[in-house]
Amino acid sequence: MGSIKILIDYQCRHGNYRQEFLKSKHNKMKYFIAFALVAGLCALAHAEEQSCQAGVQSACSTNGGLSTCNARYGAINHLEHKMQDYIQLQLKKSYEYLLLATHFNSYQMNRPGFQKLYQGLSDRAFDDTIALIRQVTRRGGAVDFSKPHNKGAAEVPEVHLNELESLARALDVEKELTAGAIHVHTSATHSSAENREHDPEMAHYIQENFLAKQAKSVRTLSGYANDLSKLVSVKEPSLSVYLFDEYLQKQ
Repeated sequence: MGSIKILIDYQCRHGNYRQEFLKSKHNKMKYFIAFALVAGLCALAHAEEQSCQAGVQSACSTNGGLSTCNARYGAINHLEHKMQDYIQLQLKKSYEYLLLATHFNSYQMNRPGFQKLYQGLSDRAFDDTIALIRQVTRRGGAVDFSKPHNKGAAEVPEVHLNELESLARALDVEKELTAGAIHVHTSATHSSAENREHDPEMAHYIQENFLAKQAKSVRTLSGYANDLSKLVSVKEPSLSVYLFDEYLQKQ
């Protein structure tokens, strides 16, 4: 009987130890699983972060091609060289007007009204050149003045003109600048064999900043030329030209 009692007591104690051991082992397993789960989530988040960074680096990389992280969109690839030509045309005409202004500011001509007119047109063309350069660079393009103009080498303009001839010359220049603006606007709004994309933003910019202004300038200069042509038709046109120059000073 004593032996049986000892055996039963041993089995009870052994069973309690076993249950505690199993319970401890089960808790450790739960901790391990929880730790593994947290570690896995952290690793996944880190991997996603690295994937996003790698994707951005790949997208913006310039190795093997142009970067896609730029401001180019729409038909800028098609319009960039046309804007380049128009910028060079504006700059060229700015210097032509400046030469005319210098010519009429000389002591021989002494026409301050005509000098003011052509100085204003020169300043306007130069300001338009700067504005066009800013527009091209804002759209992700670049302007290269080392490239020749599409019409080849520029000819030296004739500036030793009388008053009426200079107005006729200025009117031709304004019509040339208007035609350049229309060409860019048409290229931005109409598809062609070389370009199927439209560029409403560029078309709106040209229309708002150039077409209306050029129409007004053409109208003004054509009126000046017609008025002066009537004034100089008299026998002694010197006084008429002097009074017309006085009128230009007040504009």
